[in-house]
Amino acid sequence: MTAELRVFVVDDHPIVRAGISATLEDAAGIIVVGTASSGPEAVARVRAIPTDVVLMDLRMPGGDGVAATAEILAHCPDTRVLILTTYESDDAILDAIEAGAAGYLLKAAPEEEIIAGVRAVAAGKTVLAPEIAAALVSRMRQPAQPTGPTLTPREREVLALVAQGRTNGQIALGLHVSEATVKTHLVRIFDKLGVGDRTRAVTLALELGLLRESSERP
Repeated sequence: MTAELRVFVVDDHPIVRAGISATLEDAAGIIVVGTASSGPEAVARVRAIPTDVVLMDLRMPGGDGVAATAEILAHCPDTRVLILTTYESDDAILDAIEAGAAGYLLKAAPEEEIIAGVRAVAAGKTVLAPEIAAALVSRMRQPAQPTGPTLTPREREVLALVAQGRTNGQIALGLHVSEATVKTHLVRIFDKLGVGDRTRAVTLALELGLLRESSERP
């Protein structure tokens, strides 16, 4: 007998959460092992519950899905995360993919497409809604940008807060993520900029136009 796929659903709207869970429970071979209404809650619960696939919303008041995706995969590398959201901006797509998401579907997708997506990512495949794939192709076709380091929107956000003199703890509190996640972002920023400390990172980012001058002070 084939083992059931263990799916965890994350969404801040109770009705949406219940609807997605019911859809999955009605599908053969899938069991919903838990739900959460925020990123931090999802991280804590998925770490405690064996899970094959996490269906993750992106924008949640209690903590965003991108940071939660990165933390879940850091602690549970065998778990796959499938983003299911209404947001489809280029930055949101790239942030989710960079965090390690295995797929990105829209909530407006038919139920059978969501179910198929869960099964596909569980099997090790990457799933992208047609609209998302088209957005990525369009972005790839844009004229090449000047060479040099590039920071993700979240990395720029973290560095801007560093420029304001915030500590890792203050940044974590403001962004609703763990200090470990902040440290991971800083390591990536230092690596991309080729620097070894916060001061040089901010200075170089300002020189390269990656941060606005106003970010230097609160």
